[in-house]
Amino acid sequence: MSEPTHPESNAPLSGEPSPEELEAAAAFEADALTQVQAELATLKTKSAELADQYLRAQADVQNARRRAEDEISKARKFALESFSESLLPVIDSLEAGLAIQSATPEQIREGAEATLRQLKSALERNKVLQINPAAGSRFDPHQHQAISVVPADQEANTVVSVLQKGYTIAERVLRPALVTVAAPK
Repeated sequence: MSEPTHPESNAPLSGEPSPEELEAAAAFEADALTQVQAELATLKTKSAELADQYLRAQADVQNARRRAEDEISKARKFALESFSESLLPVIDSLEAGLAIQSATPEQIREGAEATLRQLKSALERNKVLQINPAAGSRFDPHQHQAISVVPADQEANTVVSVLQKGYTIAERVLRPALVTVAAPK
């Protein structure tokens, strides 16, 4: 009976590898080791790049947050500054009117009306608008405060009269209008 042979080399199969097989195995292991080391180096480089990108992104987020907080702070400060600047002409008008010692009642009234127009204009420029419902308009609990309910010849829950105007600022109620409301019949 013949001894079994290795399929690729036709060398007899025995428990011991041949020197060629040992050399091939060593070369394969060396190639595999070199390849794994190259992959490890590539992964380490990629990991360092990602860590750097992460740190930069964190810094960018912190900088953006800080800039946003600064912008909000400046917006509040300058909004108040703008509002105050729009009121300065009103103060000037009042002071000028009070400085005139010999003004007639008609002149005082004209000056007061002109100053009131200036004040209303300043408020409107800063988005402070009047709530002044017309008689007969529907009562709106979001913008009106009913002071009393009175019998009237108009539909129930409608405004009969305005006792005090209300105001909104940027569509938010600053003060509701004080109104009397028609009672149900």
